[in-house]
Amino acid sequence: MPRIRRRTLIAATAAAAVVVTAVALPLFQPWRLFTGKVVDEALPGADPISMTTSSSAAPTISGDGTRPTAKTPTVTPPVTPPVTPAAGPQRLATGRFITHEHDTEGTASILQLADGSRVLRLEGLRTSDGPDLKVWLSDAKVVAGKAGWHTFDDGKYRNLGNLKGNEGNQNYAIPPDVDPAILRSVSIWCDRFNVSFGAAALA
Repeated sequence: MPRIRRRTLIAATAAAAVVVTAVALPLFQPWRLFTGKVVDEALPGADPISMTTSSSAAPTISGDGTRPTAKTPTVTPPVTPPVTPAAGPQRLATGRFITHEHDTEGTASILQLADGSRVLRLEGLRTSDGPDLKVWLSDAKVVAGKAGWHTFDDGKYRNLGNLKGNEGNQNYAIPPDVDPAILRSVSIWCDRFNVSFGAAALA
């Protein structure tokens, strides 16, 4: 009888382990600790401008030696108006990332483009890959250490979309109704576990 009970206990434990594994693997996705995606987007509104000029050479008129040589007319080459480069993006605020739940580094900046639109630009970003990562603008104060891991959904925040890659340079459009004077911090936010991977205060 004890042997039968032991076998039953082993079978039940094995079945429970299979269930836990089946649930935990898709939820935590531990393999993403060893994966990554690099994104390298250009600085918006800063594409180089191609400048070309053209000019006409003055014609040359020569005589035949028996007739008076005609006077060479003066030809003025056409004037090409100067090309004014488009105004580049204006940096309104910037800050460096600090580490929260995962090692994170890089800079975050709010840029205003020539057309008045704004983007959040992440440069030199390096953080861990993870499930359900978002880019948030928030009114939360950036606090170092575990005390700052869970604060970004306590007040006002705006989700700018899924993190495009855990490394590199990337741009995120900021909706016109967002007030950067209120939402002054950026978090790489894991929406599945409500934790900040890393954050930057914008100043």
